[in-house]
Amino acid sequence: MPYAMMFLEKLRERIRRGEIDCTIRIWKTARVRIGGRYSLPPGHVVVDSIMPIDLRDITGDMARRSGFDGVVDLLKVAQHGSGRNVYFITFHYVEA
Repeated sequence: MPYAMMFLEKLRERIRRGEIDCTIRIWKTARVRIGGRYSLPPGHVVVDSIMPIDLRDITGDMARRSGFDGVVDLLKVAQHGSGRNVYFITFHYVEA
């Protein structure tokens, strides 16, 4: 796995239970691929889709599905580096 899709500690158990099934990332370029498997011990997440979106397209529902209280809460942690491209990524968790 060349790149680990990292998640905040407070979100990891909810991802494992299937309560969180998407994330929003702001990167220079997409760092994951559809079908890619990314470690989240004891299993991993599998990316189902990656959709480029505009920052203004992020909704409260997307933020809540991602495990945050709202858009502002999500945007505090969505930025990874100096990128400006916004990606809406769906995934599912697979047990080890």
